[in-house]
Amino acid sequence: MRYRGVPQQILPIVLIFAVIIAVFVTGRILFVPESFGELGHYRARSIDENAAHDISYAGYQVCYDCHDDVADEKAQSNHRSLSCEVCHGPAADHAEAPDEVLPEIPRSRDFCTLCHGYNAARPTGFPQIIPDQHNPGKPCLRCHEPHTPEPPHTPEKCSACHREIANVKAVSHHASLECTRCHEVPPEHLSAPRSARPKKPSTREFCGECHARGADSPREIPRIDLAEHGQRYMCWECHYPHSPEAGK
Repeated sequence: MRYRGVPQQILPIVLIFAVIIAVFVTGRILFVPESFGELGHYRARSIDENAAHDISYAGYQVCYDCHDDVADEKAQSNHRSLSCEVCHGPAADHAEAPDEVLPEIPRSRDFCTLCHGYNAARPTGFPQIIPDQHNPGKPCLRCHEPHTPEPPHTPEKCSACHREIANVKAVSHHASLECTRCHEVPPEHLSAPRSARPKKPSTREFCGECHARGADSPREIPRIDLAEHGQRYMCWECHYPHSPEAGK
């Protein structure tokens, strides 16, 4: 069917828009909840539905009302930002009847490794272990008190916290290099890592102490002309220090 003076391509376009509008209106009627939009881009009735659920969690403030000694101890530890119910489970019933309902007390290694098992996605410096290598078979509670989980003695190796870097470095040409060869580490860093941070090299000349021509280092170490190689660029713009193999 054609209309006088109307280009033939207009009618298909009008039909397409009509179908789109019809689908949108039908979808709005059939699939959008009735209360959607009453409180902005939100289904308002869900508030009442959630409020009708039984309360399972008591909140850490309720825990602290009775366990103030534990709260004071935990407030000074690396677990200070962790809510009690993360480890002990929902505690509303325990708060209502403390002698009848006891909270969960996780004791297995598998529970602690949910957070502290090695995972490359975790932040650098977050304490991680490889369970098969870190005191295998022994419960975590033998050495760590959960409310103050700091290790019984200061870690002797950087890999205790920097596991991802240690794994990369272990298979690189810098595997035999001690971390302190490149990083100036204050003693306080081992016990307070966030407040006393190690220093990183900041000049090309530092790398040149091993890799420049004429450097006093073993002959098998790769050498470069420090003035010509890379010129104004810093070494770590092309070489990752923990795995410094040269690209092609």
